Amino acid sequence: MQGTVDGFSYGLVTPVVAYLMAFLGGALGLRCTTRSLLVMNTWRAGWLALGSAAIGSGIWTMHFIAMMGFTVRGVPIHYDQPTTFASLGVAIVMVGIGVFIVGYKGATGPALFTGGTITGLGVASMHYLGMAGMRLHGTIEYNTFTVGASVVIAMVAATAALWAAVQVRGIMWSLGASLIMGLAVSGMHYTGMAAVSVQLHGSAGGSPGGDSAAGILAPMLIGPLCFLLLAGVVVMFDPLMVMGRPDWRDAREAAARPGAPASPTVPRPRRVPGRPSPRTPQNW
Repeated sequence: MQGTVDGFSYGLVTPVVAYLMAFLGGALGLRCTTRSLLVMNTWRAGWLALGSAAIGSGIWTMHFIAMMGFTVRGVPIHYDQPTTFASLGVAIVMVGIGVFIVGYKGATGPALFTGGTITGLGVASMHYLGMAGMRLHGTIEYNTFTVGASVVIAMVAATAALWAAVQVRGIMWSLGASLIMGLAVSGMHYTGMAAVSVQLHGSAGGSPGGDSAAGILAPMLIGPLCFLLLAGVVVMFDPLMVMGRPDWRDAREAAARPGAPASPTVPRPRRVPGRPSPRTPQNW
C-alpha cells in the first residue's frame, strides 16, 4: 500500500530553521577556509579542520531539522543511532577532504573540480545515509532521476562555495556565498526528498525501533551552538576574519611557495623620515 508522505508537516518552520543552520555552518566554514589562506602552513590545517567540521555539522543538523517535518500518515518514524551518527562522520570527513584539497591547492580548475565533487558527494552521502537510518513499517523507494538531480545540485553548490571561499575578500563576500550555499544545500535536500515514496507493509503494529528525530537532534544542537559561539569569538577578536586581508609577512611567505594559491599582498609600510614608524597590519 502506498503511504501518504508529507515533508512539511510543520509548515515553513522546519525549512526555514534548517536553512538557517545550513547558512550558519557554511558561513563559519567558508570563513575559516578563507582565513586558512592568510596564515602560515603551521596554522592552515587547524583552520581547515575547523571549517570542515562547521560545514559538515551545519549540513547534518539542517538535514535532521528538515526531517522533523517529514511524516508518513499513520506510521511512526524512528532513526537508528549508529547509522545516523555515521552520516555525521561521513559529512565531516568528505567535506574535509574537499576543503583541504582547495585549501592547499588553491583556486585551480582541477583542485576546484576535485574538491567540489568530493564535497558534494559527501553532502549527498550524508543525506542518503541518514535516510537509510530511518525505521518505519514500510519500504522507502526513490526515483532515480530525481536522486541524480539532487547529487548534481550538491556537487555544483559545493564547487561554487569552495570557489568563493578561496577568493580572499571581505566577510560580506563570504556571507553572500553562505546564503547561496545554504539555499543550494536545502534545495538538494528537498529535491532528494521529492524522490521518496513509501510502500507500507501490511501490518503497522509495534514499534519500528530507534529514536525519534527530536531525540536524535536535541543532543547534537550543542555542537552547532558551540560553533556559533566560536564564530562570534573569532570574528570579534580576529580582525582578519572581518577584513579579509592577510598579514604581509604571511602573504610573502605564501607567495614564495611553489603552487601556492594566489592571495593579495599587503606591502611593507614605508617609513617617512621624521615620523614614527607605521604599524604593520599584524599590530592593528
